Order: sequence, then C-alpha cells, then structure tokens
Amino acid sequence: QASPRPAEPVHAAGPAPRHIVANLPYNISTALLLNWLDALDAITGMTLMFQKEVAARLTAAPGTKAYGRLSIAAQWRCEVRALFDLPPSAFVPPPKVTSTVVSLTPRGSPLFPADSKRLFEIVAAAFNQRRKMLRSSLRAVHADPVALCHAAGVDSRRRADNATIEEYCAIARALESR
Repeated sequence: QASPRPAEPVHAAGPAPRHIVANLPYNISTALLLNWLDALDAITGMTLMFQKEVAARLTAAPGTKAYGRLSIAAQWRCEVRALFDLPPSAFVPPPKVTSTVVSLTPRGSPLFPADSKRLFEIVAAAFNQRRKMLRSSLRAVHADPVALCHAAGVDSRRRADNATIEEYCAIARALESR
C-alpha cells in the first residue's frame, strides 16, 4: 500500500499566478494563511472562509480588541476585506460557529517599507505584552526601547493594540538602522 503524499508547498501547485479559493479547516486556517502570505509572489489573490472571529482579527483596525499580529501580518502584505457571513445553518452538519468569507489581494509591495523579519520581531514583542506600553514590551528587542521609539517617531507610551502598521514599520526600520 502506497503511503499518502506529503502536502506540496504552494509553489508546487502548478504554474503561477494562482488564486486560492478554500473553505479552510478552522483548526489550521491561520497556519495555512501565514504560509501563503510568505508565498505571495506566486499568488494573485485568496478567497478564504474562516471562523468569524479569525476573520475579525484579519480585518481589525488599531485600537480594537481583535487587532493583533494576524491583523498586521495580513494587512501589511494584502488588502483584506470581509465579504459576507455564513450562518451555521448553511452547512450540513452545521458547525457551532458563524463563518466569514474573506478576500485577500496581495499588494504590489508591502503597505510600508520594513524588513519582514524585524517587523514581526517587533510585533511579536509588543503583542506578547499587549497591555504594556511599547517602552516596556520592546525591551525584548532593544536595550533602550524609548530611544528606539523616539528614533521611529512613535510615542513609546502607546500600547501594542493602539500602534498602527505604519508605526510598527517605522520602529522596524529604526531597529534595522541601529
């Protein structure tokens, strides 16, 4: 009996460009999306169904409870729009959650310039201590986070969920230049 083939990376799914349309298994939807965000050079767009709460995180604005790492990762690289909700009754058997179809259209270049590794290092440090001010949470990435924020033109008293993508990119560029 032949063993099942391992999942192929997106670049092995046929010639580019690709548009991914999927009703994702909710338990791995975020991991799949993050992998696809790293392969956007071969993707023209994605139309994906998520659990409503995950879709809210993808489309969240700064200052909202749902805003976080996933919001920044998706919105920095793509234009993200929630298209419509589907109630549990639309499926057989019905799930226990409402679903949302989301459109992700890759940007020609990221929303603001920044090194992705540095950006996500900053974002991870900030959201690991979400309720603390950046001057505290960014100690994990820089010895003097107040000076780092000042160099980026960002108020170090801001909290992770109130800083914009543009501000995170500015902090990443300031960290890169040090």
